[in-house]
Amino acid sequence: MGVITYDMEVPSSIPPAKMFKAFVLDADTLIPKIIPQAIKSVEILEGDGGAGTVKLITFGEGYAYKCAKQRVDAVDKENFTYSYTVIEGDALAGLFESISYHIKIVAAPEGGSVCKNRSIYTTKGDAQVSEEDIKAGKEKASGMFKAIEAYLLANPDA
Repeated sequence: MGVITYDMEVPSSIPPAKMFKAFVLDADTLIPKIIPQAIKSVEILEGDGGAGTVKLITFGEGYAYKCAKQRVDAVDKENFTYSYTVIEGDALAGLFESISYHIKIVAAPEGGSVCKNRSIYTTKGDAQVSEEDIKAGKEKASGMFKAIEAYLLANPDA
């Protein structure tokens, strides 16, 4: 078993509180509406949305994976942090025991915000992950964040 960790930062012109609300708190309904080709639906299987909640994510048509189960590990609305772990599903690609994400949205010095994301991939056995796979994962995460930003800019009252 190995562990691969990468950090990524994505800037946004949206203030931290508004971006956290859209990207984390309202994500289950907002993301399928904004980018249904990526995420078709999110269903809560157990819990109330807080720590311990288990969600079934169904990916969009033509997406590389069909579904994933995620467990919410922590939600801190005051500090704009959110952690969750992919615990089941074909998104683990037979390579991973789990994939954990730790998100923190902070104020940017010149206004707006920065989404800081740490991803931790725990591999099964001696499984190897290519740089291309890691790059693709980063691009998908960044693309989702930017899609939400574009939606908020186009819909300022959202």
